Formats: sequence, C-alpha cells, structure tokens
Amino acid sequence: MTTIRVDIVSAEAEIFSGEATLVVATGDQGELGITPRHAPLITRLKPGHVDVLLEGGDRQQFYVSGGILEVQPQVVTVLADTAARATDLDEASAQQAMKEAREALANRTDAIELAEAQTRLTEAMAQLQALERLRKNLKH
Repeated sequence: MTTIRVDIVSAEAEIFSGEATLVVATGDQGELGITPRHAPLITRLKPGHVDVLLEGGDRQQFYVSGGILEVQPQVVTVLADTAARATDLDEASAQQAMKEAREALANRTDAIELAEAQTRLTEAMAQLQALERLRKNLKH
C-alpha cells in the first residue's frame, strides 16, 4: 500500500510526523480527504479535527485551532497555531472555556470583545467535538 508523509506542526512544536494512507481535516469549504498521489493544494483549516490513518490501520486524532493544510506530491503538512493530540485534550477546560465564551457573548460590549468571544467559543466547541470523535472511535 502506498503512503504519504504527514507532518503536523504547531507554533510550539512538531506534533506528529509519519507515514499515512489517509488524512482527514476540516477545511474552509468542508471536509477534506487526502490520500497518496492527491493533487497539490493549499487551504485554510477551520478549528477542528485532523485524523491520520496509519498504514497498519491505526488512527491518530488531533485537534487544531485552525491553520493551513498544504498537500505536495510526497507530503501533507498541517501548520496550526495550536495543535494537540486528541487524547491530550482536557474536557473540563474546554467546557469551562465554552461557558466563559457564552457568558462573554451574552455580555458583549463592543465588536472586538464579541469577535474574541466568538473565536473562543468556536475553538472550545471544536475541542469538544474532537473529544467526542475520539470517544466514538474508541468504542468501535
């Protein structure tokens, strides 16, 4: 089976580097599935999950706060401001962040605060969705 190298990098560190048969991510225009020999592309990523299916059938799941996905003939690169393995996410922190963002939206005073609260809410919801996807995959 052919593979493609996948590199997931955040502003802080390299999160993952390895060979995969499939990469699934949430782009601006919807879900993307990248396989070996995929056409080159660059797209922005929404906050959400990145799933990497390894050659042996194992699945690695990650959360990204957004960023850029670049596909080249031999490598898929995810450049994210923040990235983490889904297993490293803290559900309680994400729930608290979502609660605080909703409160900030309810008590908004200006456009900048509103935009910041919406961004925090989107990121917290994406983290919770990544955790839910991980739970579903662990049950199978």
